[in-house]
Amino acid sequence: MVKRINLALQGGGAHGAFTWGVLDRLLEDERIEIAAMSGTSAGAMNGAALKAGWACGGREGARENLDWFWAQIGAVTDDGIAQWMDAVAPAAPLLAQAMSYSPAYAAFDITTRMMSPYMSGPLYRNPLKTIVEKFEFADVCSAQGPDLFVGATNVRTGKIKVFQGDDITGEALMASACLPTLFQAIEIGGEAYWDGGYTGNPALFPLFEGHLPDDIVVININPLERDAVPTDAQAIANRINEISFNTSLLRELRAINFVKRLLVQGTLPEGAMKNVLVHMIADDALMNDLSVATKSIPNPVVLARLKSAGRTAANRFLEDHFNDIGQRDTVDLEQMFQP
Repeated sequence: MVKRINLALQGGGAHGAFTWGVLDRLLEDERIEIAAMSGTSAGAMNGAALKAGWACGGREGARENLDWFWAQIGAVTDDGIAQWMDAVAPAAPLLAQAMSYSPAYAAFDITTRMMSPYMSGPLYRNPLKTIVEKFEFADVCSAQGPDLFVGATNVRTGKIKVFQGDDITGEALMASACLPTLFQAIEIGGEAYWDGGYTGNPALFPLFEGHLPDDIVVININPLERDAVPTDAQAIANRINEISFNTSLLRELRAINFVKRLLVQGTLPEGAMKNVLVHMIADDALMNDLSVATKSIPNPVVLARLKSAGRTAANRFLEDHFNDIGQRDTVDLEQMFQP
């Protein structure tokens, strides 16, 4: 039995390799049909890579194109080599700590804190441009495969902008991933855009359309909770980033929970609003072991571990909750919003 789902793909820099692993596993399972994807930043890039590959080669084409995209970022896509690197590399916390205190990251961190991306003048070039220029946008915007929605933040109004269909261009993808401390705002149609994570990480409302299934699977790469209170400057900045980039998602999940209560109480007649079924695939334990450095600077070992963790988390979700798809939530929203 084939089950249709929507995917909500969070942004989170290089940690988006976790989503790569999740998508790779879901695409293997022919019982799962991905009807639509809403993505921000790395999530938007993953979604565009999947859709472009799907248009050319179906499920296998999508998997191959995701591999290609992450190879552009710096991942090793040969599983044998990736497993060897993982075996000889330090544990995740030690690797994250080493990267955090490396000279390369220190220089990167100081530069982003002290300098505006506009100080580069005519020498400025968005490093993502060389990657997104390689996308086949006729395939990204194709009617084949899942619907795709890409979120960005309008700098002037502070509102979310959702690109879809032929509006998904290289500029739209760069806008969705435009962290203002790193990149100059992306100009589209006379408006300037920053990273979509500020207003929707990712936006869920495009997935409420009537022709789409009720189930939304959130691929979460920004931990909702951390056990330890951050005390050093990097950890504090990272947690601020995680909280701010989760706020819009939590707001939409709270709204979904509110509608559910109204439907249960009979305040809203059945069918008046969609009863969205919420699921989540995450690995907060791994993400708690990583850092802002592993998010900012792609490392082949970290990327390989994230992909593997994503595949494992997706496999666990399918084993535990495949039968729940189309029937019930697997995220307890009431518990999530307990004070």
